[in-house]
Amino acid sequence: MSDLPDELPSDPAELRVFAAALLDRCARLERLLKLAKDAQFGRSSEKLDADQLQLVLEDIEEAVAALEAAEDRANPRTCEKRTAERKANRGQLPEHLPRIIEILMPAATCCPSCKGDLFEIGHDESQRLDVVPAQYRVIVTRRPKLACRACHGVILQHAAPERLIRGGLPTERLVAHVIDAKYHWHLPLYRQAQMLETHGIALDRSTLAFWVGYAAQELKPLWHRLRQLLLASSKLCVDETPAPVLDPGRGRTKAGYFWALSRDDRPWAGPDPPGVVYAYAPGRGAVHGLRLLEGYRGIIHCDGYQAYKTMTRETRADALSGTLAFCWSHLRRQFVKIEREAAPAPAPVAREALARIAQLYAVEKALRGRSASERCAGRQAHARPLATALKQWFEAKLDHLAGKSDTAKALRYALRHWDGLTLYLDDGRIEMDTNAVERAMRPIKLNAKNSLFAGCDEGAENWALLASLIETCKLNGVSAEHWLADVLAKLVNGWPAARLDELLPWASTYTMHAHDPRLAA
Repeated sequence: MSDLPDELPSDPAELRVFAAALLDRCARLERLLKLAKDAQFGRSSEKLDADQLQLVLEDIEEAVAALEAAEDRANPRTCEKRTAERKANRGQLPEHLPRIIEILMPAATCCPSCKGDLFEIGHDESQRLDVVPAQYRVIVTRRPKLACRACHGVILQHAAPERLIRGGLPTERLVAHVIDAKYHWHLPLYRQAQMLETHGIALDRSTLAFWVGYAAQELKPLWHRLRQLLLASSKLCVDETPAPVLDPGRGRTKAGYFWALSRDDRPWAGPDPPGVVYAYAPGRGAVHGLRLLEGYRGIIHCDGYQAYKTMTRETRADALSGTLAFCWSHLRRQFVKIEREAAPAPAPVAREALARIAQLYAVEKALRGRSASERCAGRQAHARPLATALKQWFEAKLDHLAGKSDTAKALRYALRHWDGLTLYLDDGRIEMDTNAVERAMRPIKLNAKNSLFAGCDEGAENWALLASLIETCKLNGVSAEHWLADVLAKLVNGWPAARLDELLPWASTYTMHAHDPRLAA
């Protein structure tokens, strides 16, 4: 073990004490390791989701750190060893962060022997990461009135600057901060109000909500433009997720849905920047999807949900002319579920199906990042034979299974959706799965966990609008808070509608690591 001292105690009594302490430490570490493994790899009924798992791992890591801190205090040699390891493994701090140089000089700067002046022959330097807590300030704007002593009635004064909320307290930067905290970091407004109160700032949650709603209305043209540009794409991922909304008349929540349109062509180095648009709808039927995708004529990447098939059904007068590409992840999950629920009994068909699907994903992994034409050629050469063999294997296995078994249902699902599942083999722009839009849905679910439900349909619409812009910022490596502050200021000051494209997140220079020069003002 790395924490063993260089020399063990020679005294038997001291050695027994050392061994007892070591056994106690091993027992505690083994218990923490078991907790971590159970949380991450336990049975599906006991397994935590990704966000809960992070909380469990945080607590376990804190417990290990507390154990090490106690050992460091008790054993200086162990502390020195770990200190050297931390210095070697902590990496470099980002260069864009401002540096504050502290020079620590000895109390005496003259030679203790001859009293002569000392000169520097070198120095030791260390870096630590520091933070300046959030600091709120008041910007006082004075507009002097200037009059002429000679000319009667001549008074000059600078025009009052435009504000997002006329007569209101917040700057555009403060409103951006509140929006970013709610929709980026999932911090509900009532908690933000409590945090402001610790700074002596008494602002009601309803006041913050008014700011957010006012800003959403100002940003609405950007949401419309973002949706318009995504609908002009050759391929979109589409998904929907429940969004509980308060139903005041009944005193409980009703079922609403967030729909998402996602474009992410980075895996094949496509020319269009990534983006996502959310829209709230009171249901998940085809009529709501048609309203969101109105006029779309490209490839619709989705799961096997019936509404998507209804939207493209030729017998409908309002049908979309798009082509459906189905998701391999949804098929794979069915076999994963079958194998887990069968355990400890074997599930040979599900296991082999997963192994064959993994071969298709291995081909895809090797082609990731290449051009669309290269991906198409690679898929034809390597994935097409595997897919053909897989279909034949599905058909052969289906003849030997009970018709109502879960495995037979999964095989029939695969064969029924086969044309859409294999559409990606002929088009290098298409992905194997809809993981991009499912990742885009994750922040919506996190916000729903913290906020529980939207207060009304209009509130859910504002939620979808602001989340669209913030998630698009994240996809493009843009600081959402800095971008929002900049865009709100420009819109308030009359930015022309013909130049909205210049305000979209991917056109911003406020990257994640860029310093906002206005913060020093």
